[in-house]
Amino acid sequence: MIRMAGVEKRYGTFQALHPLDLEVRTGEVFGFLGPNGAGKTTTIRMLSGVLTPTRGTIEIDGVDIVAEPVKSRRRVGYIPDRPYLYDKLTAREFLAFVGGIYGLESDHIRTRGDQLLAEHGLIERADELVEAYSHGMKQRLVLSASLLHEPRLLIVDEPMVGLDPHGARRIKDRFREVADSGRTVFLSTHSLDTAQEVCDRVGILFKGRLVALGPVQELLADKGSADLEEVFLTITEEETAAAASGAST
Repeated sequence: MIRMAGVEKRYGTFQALHPLDLEVRTGEVFGFLGPNGAGKTTTIRMLSGVLTPTRGTIEIDGVDIVAEPVKSRRRVGYIPDRPYLYDKLTAREFLAFVGGIYGLESDHIRTRGDQLLAEHGLIERADELVEAYSHGMKQRLVLSASLLHEPRLLIVDEPMVGLDPHGARRIKDRFREVADSGRTVFLSTHSLDTAQEVCDRVGILFKGRLVALGPVQELLADKGSADLEEVFLTITEEETAAAASGAST
């Protein structure tokens, strides 16, 4: 589903992402982990078409994002960490607006939109203004909008911020359903318990480099731990120490 080959990103003299080779499979929930400043947001913005790689190639579902940007974006649903909603629109109006951006037919928008609103527990309040929604309801509306055009890849940045346990459980179950339907979820999160619970594989990014990659259970076994947070801390502390040692020689 995702193929990144030799992908780099520079901002002037600062290299935010060193050559990155990564493949994410169809039908999996992939966790993209790393401390602040590791390069996760830069990577996500390139995958979603907001940024262009300085070097390297990115393919989504076999489509090169630079050579065919419109075609590739139609394959992607993106939920940023701080999504913007139009508070003076109803949920149905907001989905109609999003569907129009993707050039969807109005009948399809209504049918697919109501299906998604029902699946996410919003159908009974679909004609209320978004400003009346709770944080959890807004998150579910954004998820509905991201799936409206039936993307092959769903990219999600920090989905659990501010959600209560019930809301978090609903969202996590939905990610699993999306992957089980033959699509892919690319999940960036600081919530390591969420990653451990829902992800098939994870990659850990540190200072723009991929320092660990594999199935969750294999990474746990490799470090002799049952806790992904402990594994994450161990790996990043080892990389910090190695970087400090290299700088002092």
